[in-house]
Amino acid sequence: MHIFKRKAFWLTAIFCCLYLFSSAQYFAVDSNRKNVSIPFRIVRNMVVIKMQINNKGPFNFVLDTGVGLMIMTDPTMVDSINLTQKRVIKITGLGEDGDYEAYVTPPLKLEIPGLYSLGISSAILKKDYFNLSSYVGMPIHGLIGWDFFNSLAVKINFSDSTMTVCRPNDLTGTKKSQKIPITIEDKKPYLETMIVFPDGRRAKNKLVIDLGAGHPLSLENLQKTNGLPKAYIRASLGVALNGPISGFISRVSVIELGKYKVKNVITSFPDIASEVRSYTVARDGNLGIGILKKFNVIFDYSNNALYLKPNQTFSDPFEHDMSGIEYYSAGENLDHLVVSRVEPNSPADEIGLQRNDEIVSINFKPVSKMSVEEVDNLLKSRTDRSILLEIYHDKRYDRVILTLRRRI
Repeated sequence: MHIFKRKAFWLTAIFCCLYLFSSAQYFAVDSNRKNVSIPFRIVRNMVVIKMQINNKGPFNFVLDTGVGLMIMTDPTMVDSINLTQKRVIKITGLGEDGDYEAYVTPPLKLEIPGLYSLGISSAILKKDYFNLSSYVGMPIHGLIGWDFFNSLAVKINFSDSTMTVCRPNDLTGTKKSQKIPITIEDKKPYLETMIVFPDGRRAKNKLVIDLGAGHPLSLENLQKTNGLPKAYIRASLGVALNGPISGFISRVSVIELGKYKVKNVITSFPDIASEVRSYTVARDGNLGIGILKKFNVIFDYSNNALYLKPNQTFSDPFEHDMSGIEYYSAGENLDHLVVSRVEPNSPADEIGLQRNDEIVSINFKPVSKMSVEEVDNLLKSRTDRSILLEIYHDKRYDRVILTLRRRI
């Protein structure tokens, strides 16, 4: 999991409302082509693609197998795509602040070069509950999952940030990959896998394959069944519509994916209180992009298959944030870095960093000249590494030395 925990999306109530539209909602390859190559960006462990909507855009969408149907998280999309026909739905039971509202659209015209859409509708949140643009440091307009994957075979090459999609019957190049059987339930992919814990205990777990989850692995019911591993730290795991998700970060020894064994995996364990959610499909947790990006991956929903082939990062160790800082991007151009939370007893806490401090530069380099990924990677780079931060606090600038420390 990267430095500032991946935002969690518990959006089942929204997606249920979209079932009112036709179930024939999918992307198709242009008739004169066998496959289509689509570039993507990895931004804070999110796969971001560009898409035209109703002849407007392009807009940035997160490709997320963990969501059932399309959602626009940016409320300004109502005006951006000239949406005239819409109706309002209420989302209940997701938080202490009462009902939330979203627009439900009629079928939209969605276009990615080489692909076109049929019958795909969306929900547009009336308020940006997740602030994805601030989290990622670039404009993000929404998420798309089932509608993209359900009728295509999708090859994701994390080595060169290129995705190749085709009709399932035209899929080739799978012989050197490990085929993993999956099930498609409630418009999401699931697999069963064996996990080995630090005490040697082995347990079979059913996981949703969640390309939109930035962490490597999350196990959601372990505390009430077998307890936590001995070594762990308390952490903020993200935010949902009903508020922050707290829990713990630890490691499991091995997760088995076919013939591949991924070792010493950083794992999230939500608090028992945070786990009280109703899922239509019983599950033990989710497998996130932190593990998936160690492979080049093929999703083939129509044939209930996931193909994995290790890439050059397969043996790289998993590292967690070593600073204790959570931050977001701010300002008109999202080029300011503001502290949103400091983990108690972390290196950042020990040198007095506080919420709402602005990080102006790191090792004399202005953060406006750095990508969010650069900052993330630097702050989990090496234990005992000293970093010079320039901080704007209480209307003055200060320089402090932050010494990183591996905490898990």
